[in-house]
Amino acid sequence: MTTQPQHSALRVLVVAEHASSRYGGEAALPMHYYAYLRRRGVDAWLLTHDRVRQEFEGSPHADHVIYVEERFSHRVLWWIGRRLPDRIDNLTTGYISRLLTQFSQRRQIRGLVKTLSLDVIHQPMPVSPKEPSLLYDLGAPVVMGPLNGGMDFPPAFKSADSVFTRVFLRGLRWLSHGLNVLAPGKLKAELILVANERTRVALPSGHSPRVEYMVENGVDLQLWQPREPGLAPPVPGPTRYVFMGRLVDVKRVDLLLEAFAQASRQQPMSLLVIGDGPLLPELKQQALALGILAPHGESASGVHFAGWMTQRDAAQQLKNQDCLVLPSIRECGGAVVLEAMAASLPVIAVDWGGPADYLDASCGILVPPLSARHVMLAMSEALVKLARDPDLRRRLGAQGRAKVEQEFDWEKKIDAILSAYARAAGRSDLRGHDPALDTSALGMTDDSQPSPAR
Repeated sequence: MTTQPQHSALRVLVVAEHASSRYGGEAALPMHYYAYLRRRGVDAWLLTHDRVRQEFEGSPHADHVIYVEERFSHRVLWWIGRRLPDRIDNLTTGYISRLLTQFSQRRQIRGLVKTLSLDVIHQPMPVSPKEPSLLYDLGAPVVMGPLNGGMDFPPAFKSADSVFTRVFLRGLRWLSHGLNVLAPGKLKAELILVANERTRVALPSGHSPRVEYMVENGVDLQLWQPREPGLAPPVPGPTRYVFMGRLVDVKRVDLLLEAFAQASRQQPMSLLVIGDGPLLPELKQQALALGILAPHGESASGVHFAGWMTQRDAAQQLKNQDCLVLPSIRECGGAVVLEAMAASLPVIAVDWGGPADYLDASCGILVPPLSARHVMLAMSEALVKLARDPDLRRRLGAQGRAKVEQEFDWEKKIDAILSAYARAAGRSDLRGHDPALDTSALGMTDDSQPSPAR
């Protein structure tokens, strides 16, 4: 998609701990903002950590990327964090590491505001609504978000965390109110963007009064595309299912393997698992015990673990698949759902969090998280249903693509964020679009209106 440069007078600094497609998840967001803004001809800079420098080497906009150097304390915190449960690591050693980075960024930003005459500072991550921020009083208005959080496990899965972890996290949430006073970025931000109502409710007390709704994730429709009609595989044969994501406990790939083992006895199918993580050896062993592990790599049946892939390789792989399955029970965002929809694939997912925000009966199947056994059985039933009905798969996939084009295109998201920047900077002269058009395209409203239902 070719877009004429817009808002060229607006000077923006995107600030993030990580801006990386390799790290995945929310780390990809600042990378997308920066790349799209530069493509639009916006004077944009990116301030991020030195550990992602290699990803920008040789890129056309590498000269506008500024880095925070690695400290010995970062390495120590990383070493300690590896030995903690993921959620506790993120909220303790991970948070301290992010604060150390922000402390260094503060000093750099104050100088950059003066030397670059910045209009806006944008902090798109971390997306947690409760995490305190040191980005305040920097000489230019700060836009935060879109934030996305305020979410826990479904009631039937509360035991997914140990009693110690639940008590510890409850204490940290209580403590976060005081920490937001000491690090008042969210209290002093010019504008906070939130993805949904649950995130707005989770903001710390005394937060900035200017809160607007905007979806967290977007899709690069030039990268994530359906297979060409002429290259479509024949309808007969095993149905190809795919999972994409980090192999950690909240993704519940173990339930998917059980569901696949049961479903594949009723209908021919294969499962491609794209991703890496600490549970990879355990999941391979489970697939072997269930008798579903493909013995010689990727095959027409069974489960193949493909490991980590670049976004470009993953997008190419999706063109060869028939349906995405995401059994995650705690997914605030779920960008892989939108990427699959963009590839015209129907999606089977748990009816909780981000996937429930994106999916409906027109483009996928949502499985109620009533219990682990119910998720497994309902997912198995969905696998069989779509395997037996290629016309239903094609219809759901086409409607998913249409929905993504209408609501989640990164180009439309950049239109909306540019209008948000202009409002934050008090620069109505910089609005290149009708703001009502921009915000409606991405589910944005004033704080006085209810969160849109999708």
